[in-house]
Amino acid sequence: MAKVLVLYYSAYGHVEAMARAVAEGAAGAGAQVDVKRVPELVPAEVARAAHYKLDQAAPVATVAELADYDAIVIGTGTRFGRMGSQMASFLDQAGGLWARGALHGKVGAAFTSTATQHGGQETTLFSIITNLLHFGMVIVGLDYGHAGQMTLDEITGGSPYGSSTIAGGDGSRQPTDNELQGARYQGRVVAETAIRLHG
Repeated sequence: MAKVLVLYYSAYGHVEAMARAVAEGAAGAGAQVDVKRVPELVPAEVARAAHYKLDQAAPVATVAELADYDAIVIGTGTRFGRMGSQMASFLDQAGGLWARGALHGKVGAAFTSTATQHGGQETTLFSIITNLLHFGMVIVGLDYGHAGQMTLDEITGGSPYGSSTIAGGDGSRQPTDNELQGARYQGRVVAETAIRLHG
């Protein structure tokens, strides 16, 4: 059985919801799945004042445990067209894993959320994927088996580089059924790929 880690950072809960959907898809494919988050770096009083979602149940991951998984799916909200500093800081601490090739050949994937439709989803996904490639990981995107990413019937996230959602400028828009379906699909393909490579 392949072990999959869904590792995320979510300030307002949108990426957290996507992480759960990715995990559902991976578990449905027969993988053992853990959902964990990276530490918050924003001071507590600032996070409260900005209405961050501070009741997230997922445990906080450690860098060392990344080596324990066959696949790692990373999600974070976009910050000015790139991954959030919380996730970047966490990955920046993985130099020891990189140096010994601990993640070589493992499966990697990315998902994200932006405030607006053109707020940097693809550049954020690529900023995550760049890290994963440096770790030597095999990348799984969101292939067109999830046809929902091509719909013109609604505004939707999703691209070949990974699943995504759009939060709206005030954060009031929640992930749609189509976006969650894309996240589940990507999670399933990640798990299936990991099972083929490592199962």
